[in-house]
Amino acid sequence: MSDPWPEEVAALLRERADARSSSDWAHADALRDRMRELGWEPIDTPAGSSARPVPQPTQQLASILDQPASLPASVVAVVDDHPGDLARLLAALHANPPGVAHELVVVANAPADEAGELPDLGSGVHRVESAQRLGWADAVNLGLHQARGAVVVLLDTSMEPSGDFLAPLLAAFDDPRVGLAGPWGVSSGDGRQFDEARPGEVDAIEGYCLAIRREALQQVGGFDPRFRFYRNADLDLSFAVRDHGWIAIRTQPLPLARHEHRGWSAQPERDRLSKRNFYRFLKHWGDRRDLLLHPTPRSERGVARSKAP
Repeated sequence: MSDPWPEEVAALLRERADARSSSDWAHADALRDRMRELGWEPIDTPAGSSARPVPQPTQQLASILDQPASLPASVVAVVDDHPGDLARLLAALHANPPGVAHELVVVANAPADEAGELPDLGSGVHRVESAQRLGWADAVNLGLHQARGAVVVLLDTSMEPSGDFLAPLLAAFDDPRVGLAGPWGVSSGDGRQFDEARPGEVDAIEGYCLAIRREALQQVGGFDPRFRFYRNADLDLSFAVRDHGWIAIRTQPLPLARHEHRGWSAQPERDRLSKRNFYRFLKHWGDRRDLLLHPTPRSERGVARSKAP
């Protein structure tokens, strides 16, 4: 049986497989970029690699982000291959309903068959479909751009609310300077090593539960689509928002239990992808020490934040 993609793409895919087997990641990435120029992208799994047409998310739904908010908050969650995690989140939200008017936007990112068979999500839930599997940033942006809230909250499906997490989260935005808030935040002295920060103003909010003011989201447009893997995309977004003059606040702990993070545990190349994303962050913001709250004297620099989820 012939390959289901053009001969030139098949040749690039074979060459890329050889490069990956030799750990020549720079050449493999260059071949991936050549495939994308031809309208195809590689799909890497433990069983091998194949290719599919590059998704065009901007053609799926028109953004409503430029419209005025019609609700205090939107909660955005993305589901792909782990529908059980979404079911747990939905059950927890039903058992512990937020005390603030809100909507739930669920992005079905070309889910596995069982995810596609999810029952009716109920009133107040907006399900957004992606016909093709999108990279992490594109999938999240698809939901962010359909949100109607004055504050838009990205909530990972590894989260399980045990109480009203939304009201105290939104309280952070009573301060008109706040563009980002969340219960997990990090700070850095050099822009290379990021450590968990105490509640208060921080350098970045982590993406497990990340709330962004609508006006700030309108300014930055969402996550950089080049972050096809989630890791360190939250740093990049946080610095982009703060570059517009907003501040980021780590709240006091919220009633959210953290479970296994599938985006990390199910990705066999997580270390390499994390490091590549961190270099992308450094390319954007590595010289912006003015965005660090407490910069330290320059010292030997290394790559951090690539190991833990």
